Amino acid sequence: MAKIIVVTSGKGGVGKTTSAAAISAGLAMRGHKTVVIDFDVGLRNLDMIMGCERRVVFDFINVIQGDAKLKQALIKDRRLETLSILPTSQTRDKDALTREGVKAVLDELRDDFDYIVCDSPAGIERGAHLAMYYADEAVVVTNPEVSSVRDSDRVLGLLNSKTARAEKSGEEGIKSHLLLTRYDPQRVAKGEMMKVEDVLEILAIPLLGIIPESTTVLRASNVGMPVVLDEKSGAGKAYEDAVSRLIGEQIEMRIQMAERPSLFQRLLGRTA
Repeated sequence: MAKIIVVTSGKGGVGKTTSAAAISAGLAMRGHKTVVIDFDVGLRNLDMIMGCERRVVFDFINVIQGDAKLKQALIKDRRLETLSILPTSQTRDKDALTREGVKAVLDELRDDFDYIVCDSPAGIERGAHLAMYYADEAVVVTNPEVSSVRDSDRVLGLLNSKTARAEKSGEEGIKSHLLLTRYDPQRVAKGEMMKVEDVLEILAIPLLGIIPESTTVLRASNVGMPVVLDEKSGAGKAYEDAVSRLIGEQIEMRIQMAERPSLFQRLLGRTA
């Protein structure tokens, strides 16, 4: 039976959808049959990052409302045989998501996949709550800055109290992991970003990975490719290590150096 993993964050713009794409692709690269679901109704972005936006015919909401079968809405990734994407609607609002509908879709997916990755909207509203409600584990995506860490702490409170596991007496709560993104050791040294140790002290959950600030993340998103597929990317390698830890492998925690712009890019920036 599939394990359900929610990729969530309190603050927007921290790289949550990028992380959901990379994690799901990383799991598929290891031969695990994986599906990633976009829960961000109305602001659909996952399909673009996965490079399948032109192949969307039916979506998550169509399936919930009975307008399409699940197999009609699922999109098979053309690069990874074991990866599928379930896009969401760009025209509906988040009220179209229902707890019963989400459960029905997840129950059907459990029979066919090893991992179900839920790409949650940022924040604590309805879509985010439903994305995490049936999860077995959570990846909390956080930037090393005070506002992001504070909002992630709020999300951890919901994961520990407002999920199916938390509401069942005698059940273990959701196991949460911290994924620290856009990390730049040089900015940390200057006091412009929080230290890893300080973030861990506040959130008090295991560290899954440290993803460096990297121009390759943006480039990969722009061409519709999960950055974990870029063999030359430091961020891609960091996501690959994070996926290894997620499935229980013992991988040394390595901090990649942030990528710096070339001399030409710096000169261009000065003249702009």
